[in-house]
Amino acid sequence: MSDVMTQALGEFIGTFILVVLGDGVVAGVSLNKTKAQGAGWNAIAIGWGLAVTLGVYASSYLGPAHLNPAVTIGFAAIGKFPWADVPIFIIAQVAGAFLGAVLVWLQYLPHWQETKDQAAILGTFATGPAIRKPAANLFSEFFGTVILVFGLLAFTRGKWTEGLNPIGVGLLITAIGYSLGGTTGYAINPARDFGPRLAHAVLPIANKGESDWGYSWIPIVGPILGGIVGAVLFNVLP
Repeated sequence: MSDVMTQALGEFIGTFILVVLGDGVVAGVSLNKTKAQGAGWNAIAIGWGLAVTLGVYASSYLGPAHLNPAVTIGFAAIGKFPWADVPIFIIAQVAGAFLGAVLVWLQYLPHWQETKDQAAILGTFATGPAIRKPAANLFSEFFGTVILVFGLLAFTRGKWTEGLNPIGVGLLITAIGYSLGGTTGYAINPARDFGPRLAHAVLPIANKGESDWGYSWIPIVGPILGGIVGAVLFNVLP
């Protein structure tokens, strides 16, 4: 297997784990008759932070463990990743996210039938705004991703004890979730939103409604722009 394919496999595995654990915690909190039902935003923010940490740990031996097209594109924009490898990374990330969402559906299979709230079902897979204002929603996704990518690059300059960087990444995701995530659900990752949204659209999920494709461009465009700006801002520092 070529080096780029090995790294892409890492992106697939890491993003799969990220979505299984991240969407899984949302399902546990949101669906009816689970033991975690109603655990709330604390469980979601911490659960997503742990999901990212463990996704990075599980895949970083294979490659850079971006697990996010916004990170891949942002790094490429400042010369820290080859543009030629961007498409295969994004395909692997989206595929991993899609499969992760399929496994969440299977894990919670009896609970979809027990849940009548279509918005809660979609929210298990993909993000949506608390208040639907496209310009504000786009800024939220943009700004959260600026903080994410700037922070990731800052970690590369710090003197971390070997092996602890993924924990720092997970803490950063948790902080973004608590501080900035209440507006749109903080996708800050096009693959994390698009792959599961596609799974929601094609899977025979009981009681599901529309997949809200009219909103879907925001968690794609906002994070990509934010990833580029966050990377460029960091790159101008001494």
